[in-house]
Amino acid sequence: MGIIERPPMSVSPHTDTTIVARLRAAGCVFAEDEARLLTSSARTPSDLAAMVDRRVAGLPLEYVLGWADFCGLRVLVEPGVFVPRRRTELLVREAISAHATLSTTGPAVVVDLCCGSGAVGKALHAALDPIELYATDIDPSAARCARRNLPDGRVFQGDLYEPLPPALRGRVDVLVANAPYVPTDAMRLMPPEARLHEPRVALDGGADGLDVQRRVASDAVRWLAPGGYLLIETSVTQAPSTAESFLRGGLSARVVQCAELGATVVAGRHTG
Repeated sequence: MGIIERPPMSVSPHTDTTIVARLRAAGCVFAEDEARLLTSSARTPSDLAAMVDRRVAGLPLEYVLGWADFCGLRVLVEPGVFVPRRRTELLVREAISAHATLSTTGPAVVVDLCCGSGAVGKALHAALDPIELYATDIDPSAARCARRNLPDGRVFQGDLYEPLPPALRGRVDVLVANAPYVPTDAMRLMPPEARLHEPRVALDGGADGLDVQRRVASDAVRWLAPGGYLLIETSVTQAPSTAESFLRGGLSARVVQCAELGATVVAGRHTG
């Protein structure tokens, strides 16, 4: 489903100032930017008032707007679905770089595991088209949202590789995963916007945060084509353990960091 652009709603400077003040009082660090986004997205003054009320009450801005900006694209986001973060743009960049080294003659097969809204798959499709794109998520709400963002992809609801067509085994050229990696005990330390509104299944990675990552890495060789890549977002402190899971799974492992985005990705290749 495409985005229907609407002309910005006309509001007075006084109204803008009032909105900024309310947002700032609610703890919104970028109150001016948020006020502009809310104003430009609202259809009517009453719609704007309701949107501001929801934001002031603590609902994530992306849920209020119905979309998130990711890699310069507008990604549809529904309440209860993981909100794409800017740091995940490093995962996209590294996947694009990996794709550039492939020697495939036709469209590359790309799989986005733990796809959430489908933001990573959408960005890769925009940058690499034509590709043969597949995406999976265990959360039915996420799979439904991803289908809206990936009309040209095949989105499946289920646990990691389980719902993928068996015919893909040994054919995947680029496999990306933004799997949950927050340690269970650290969940209580997350910002309220994430902890209270985003699905726990998209955040909680188990005792050390790496339960799902290990499962992804251990089965990747069965699905990757020779020379295919696995790329997983992780944290700087978890990266050595993430890389170790790649090596145990029969892949090479390389840690990539980006200070600007505060992001870390482990990239590995099926060299067998």
